[in-house]
Amino acid sequence: MDHDRQAPQITLEAFNRLLDETAPFQRIYGFITEEIGFGRARARMPATDDHIRPGGTISGPAQMALADFTVYAAVLGAIGNVPLAVTTNLSINFLHKPNPGDIHAECRLIKLGKRLAVGEVYMTSQGVSGPISHATATYSIPPRSDER
Repeated sequence: MDHDRQAPQITLEAFNRLLDETAPFQRIYGFITEEIGFGRARARMPATDDHIRPGGTISGPAQMALADFTVYAAVLGAIGNVPLAVTTNLSINFLHKPNPGDIHAECRLIKLGKRLAVGEVYMTSQGVSGPISHATATYSIPPRSDER
C-alpha cells in the first residue's frame, strides 16, 4: 500500500468526533490519536496507575486495546467514516517489558480489500530499545449501502 501518496479518508478531527459519539470506551484508557493518514495511524496511551500490573509493567490488556484502537484509526484513515468496521482477529507478541509511562503505537495497513483490512502495529516505551510489542489485527469492513 502506498500510505504516503493518498490523502486520508477521515480527518483527525472527524475521527475524534466519531469516537466521542460512538466509542466512549476509549476514554477508559485515555487514548490520544496523534496522526491519521491513508492506512496508517499513530496513537498514544498515557499510562496511569490503572494500567500497571504486578511487577511494575504496563498490562497486556492495555497494550492490546491500544493496538486494536490504532488499527481502527488506520482502517478509517483508508476507508473513511465507517464506524461499523470491527476487529475479527488480533494477535500480539510481547517483546520487552515496557517502562512505566506512555506507550506509543504506530500502525500501517498491510492489506486493504473490499471486506477485510489487515494492520500491523509496533508499540514502544520511552527508554526501551526497539518495540515492546508487535500486533497484527484483521478488521471486517461492512458492505457499503450501494454494494448490498
